[in-house]
Amino acid sequence: MLEKPYHDRDGHIWVDGSFVDWRDANIHLLTHSLHYGSAVFEGDRAYDGKIFRLTNHSARLKRSAEHLGYEIPYSVEEIDQACLDALAKSGLGDAYVRPVAWRGSEMMGVASKNNVIHLAVATWHWGNYFPDKMKGIRLMISDWKRPAPDTIPCKSKAAGLYMICTLAKDKAAATGWDDALMYDYRGRVAECTGAHIFFVRDGELHTPTNDILLEGITYDTVIKLAEKRGITVHRRDIYPSEISHFEQCFVVGTAAEVTPVREI
Repeated sequence: MLEKPYHDRDGHIWVDGSFVDWRDANIHLLTHSLHYGSAVFEGDRAYDGKIFRLTNHSARLKRSAEHLGYEIPYSVEEIDQACLDALAKSGLGDAYVRPVAWRGSEMMGVASKNNVIHLAVATWHWGNYFPDKMKGIRLMISDWKRPAPDTIPCKSKAAGLYMICTLAKDKAAATGWDDALMYDYRGRVAECTGAHIFFVRDGELHTPTNDILLEGITYDTVIKLAEKRGITVHRRDIYPSEISHFEQCFVVGTAAEVTPVREI
């Protein structure tokens, strides 16, 4: 069953400092970021009315824009408050919160410096990213690789960087898999289309070196929780030949939360 289209829902969205009706939260067709992929966004999760590590998400949103050469005209504290206001306005306790910033429609060439920067926050109910996730998901190996750090601003959570993730995710779905595991430009294990990956062997965790990947907030939380419990975490280069030698695997992310993997 298809979910209700996101443009046709009841509620309100915070846009540039005030709330507008959900269906009226629109941008112009000739918006710069729509054409050139320079929107930046966050995915926050609220549990029982509290947004998990909200300030970390808001600060990363600011950094993402800076990596792309622009400044969001709101402080981290103001972004935090916009997210809290949007959550309160929604009336939801458990929710997904999506702040997004973008370049406006003042210029349409590749050059961007005269475009006004906008910010919006939408909130909706979003259950498990993977249906029946505790059964464990199945991963195929993606044809696409994560690019080298001198080819993209890899530390930005930018819309344009998700193009190959969508291609990989769609192929996985079309061929009977839940998601795709991507290697990087050097052939190392990198991440899934929207989640970091951990492996387990002899009671210790192994996770890919994070030199080209987004600074994951759930990823950081898992590492901190493991270390607090005395579990050794190895952040290192992992190559495909090693995968079959691990005992367990799971993926983590704000949308995916913590999801076990049963097959690669």
